[in-house]
Amino acid sequence: MISAIRRLSLSQWILVALVAGILMGWFISHSFDNGSLSGEAKANWLLTFKMMSGAFLHLIKCIIVPLIFSTLVVGIAGHSDDMKAVGRMALKAIIYFEIATTAALFVGLGAVNLIQPGAGVVMSKASAEVEKMAATKVTVEGVVEHLTPQSFFDAAARNDVLQVVVYALIFGISLAQVKGKPKETMLAFFEGMTQVMFKFTGIVMLFAPFGVGAAIAGTVGQNGLGILMNLGKLVLTLYGALAVFVLIVLIPAMLIARIPVRRFFRTIREPALLAFSTANSEAALPDAMRLMQKFGVPQRIVSFVLPTGYSFNLDGSTLHLAVASVFVAQAAGVHLDFKTQIMMMLTLMMTSKGVAAVPRATLVILSGTLATFGLPLEGVALILGVDAFLDMARTSVNLVGNCLASAVVARWEGELNIPEREAAEDDSKLPDLS
Repeated sequence: MISAIRRLSLSQWILVALVAGILMGWFISHSFDNGSLSGEAKANWLLTFKMMSGAFLHLIKCIIVPLIFSTLVVGIAGHSDDMKAVGRMALKAIIYFEIATTAALFVGLGAVNLIQPGAGVVMSKASAEVEKMAATKVTVEGVVEHLTPQSFFDAAARNDVLQVVVYALIFGISLAQVKGKPKETMLAFFEGMTQVMFKFTGIVMLFAPFGVGAAIAGTVGQNGLGILMNLGKLVLTLYGALAVFVLIVLIPAMLIARIPVRRFFRTIREPALLAFSTANSEAALPDAMRLMQKFGVPQRIVSFVLPTGYSFNLDGSTLHLAVASVFVAQAAGVHLDFKTQIMMMLTLMMTSKGVAAVPRATLVILSGTLATFGLPLEGVALILGVDAFLDMARTSVNLVGNCLASAVVARWEGELNIPEREAAEDDSKLPDLS
């Protein structure tokens, strides 16, 4: 028995913690509902779960800035012989991001029109929190201004990934233009920092099962599984649409780019589980960067594409916005013709870029879009009830999509370091799709 427990991998421990957390959360919620657990006791349990998951997430977040900065600087300055490659890589990443997010919008649009989860749903009154979200305007000027950091330390303190990436890009290009010992000294320092931060990540990930179990227990304990019954159709629509997106968009992209499918999913299973259970993209980023380099994607591509994708390639969140916006219209009994829906999708596509640093960005964007098209904000109040469960799914797909983007760009650049024989053997185990 003990030897079997010792053989469990980290991803298996995370699954165990996920199941244990769901059961614990359900037990607390059920005990409170039937009166065997007081409100004070429930609050104490939820506070304990929040402290445990919060401590783990804080440890993860303290890795992000030094890891991204050091890997990106080394990736750029270490390849100063071909600075045009940096611009070429950035252009290819942006093209891929746009194709993927556009596909996500249309998959979500098709799913919500086919299933119509909002039909017959009764909306509650919009809260002050929702009104505040709607008042938060996302403008092109604001997004462009957000791209440029006014202080590296301010961006680092806020864990603003996009601004850190922009600063690291400029710093790396500047370092590439320096010659001699100063450049060698700086490169050696950042290379050392990269190695240390990957070891740091490995140590912190040992605590992942505790953080995962506490996070999911807190979510289920606070909301209860019963809340899923009221809006189960919406939850199932989103989960189903995300599964379809993976099947008809992401997997074909892997096959076209000759990326071994089984090996890819085996590589990212741990960070994907972490993203799902914590509903936090940043929690999975350091481990995803480490594992994608192990998969065969060069450091300079991983360190640019993954962090940038967290602002520009949110496949899961984009698909969720498409589903949620039309869901609100259906619940309000408002018919949206095809032209209006397309205009709404274009609005979502533009406003969802570069706003990852906004708290509860998806709900803010949704609220602003509803206000723009004259749809009731009460729909956001309705979605808030199950947003924790929706967030888990969209966050994990965001992570998978960004990991794949780094592999696709690496293949596009001719730098994906997977032996063709190994890739062929891996995908020979898949069913023939031709």
